[in-house]
Amino acid sequence: MFTSIAGRAVLVTGGTRGIGKGIASVFASNGARVLITGRDSDAARAAAEELPGEVSYVLADVADREDCRRMAAIAQERLGGIDVLCANAGIFPEGRLADLTEEDLDQVFGTNLKGTIFSVQACLPALERSARGRVILTSSITGPITGVPGWTHYGASKAGQLGFMRAAAIELAPSGITVNAVLPGNIITEDLADLGKARMRNMTAAIPLRRLGTVDEIGHAVLFLATEEAAYITGQTIVVDGGQVLPEFLGAVAGAEAAG
Repeated sequence: MFTSIAGRAVLVTGGTRGIGKGIASVFASNGARVLITGRDSDAARAAAEELPGEVSYVLADVADREDCRRMAAIAQERLGGIDVLCANAGIFPEGRLADLTEEDLDQVFGTNLKGTIFSVQACLPALERSARGRVILTSSITGPITGVPGWTHYGASKAGQLGFMRAAAIELAPSGITVNAVLPGNIITEDLADLGKARMRNMTAAIPLRRLGTVDEIGHAVLFLATEEAAYITGQTIVVDGGQVLPEFLGAVAGAEAAG
């Protein structure tokens, strides 16, 4: 059994939908006090009402440094501190390399990379006061490990998160704060469902476990990194992808099924 995280103060950015909502649900189900952030008031309110346990919300745009400072202040006021920051907020608009504008790059890097850094900076004083400060980033297999045409800017931002993570883990170690990341593969979310059944079948065909992941499965990986048992893990990544990055070529997945 892992040590209980009941009563921990947890801030989940981008926690109103998708993977972030799944992360918030897992923490709240295990007794943590959770604050979720998002930019859509209706989605935030609905998520806070739907999620189990003690969950509240605040509207914030992580690409805005002042918004990050405000959300950190509200988290400390409502939760009495911040023990865990789940820097999850991210966007993934599609765009071919030849067509990307400076505005496109600013939007993706602003949310995915600068937003991660702003969030950590804003929460640092509270994390330092916690005897068990944890920072867990939601990166992706796209960028750090794999590449997908149409997401060069997204892949770059997610790879950048890991460069930040490694340096931050060293800087924050003297304060007892660990910094780690989860790298999801193809996970069933509202956005993924919008891609259509054919696209989802193609994604599934490349996964050895022959299914897409769930947001709760990402949430449980994040939860582990917040436990006492993970206190000696920092600057590391956990890939949660059903084995998607393992096959050398697509036929290897089908070959494994035939051999079985």
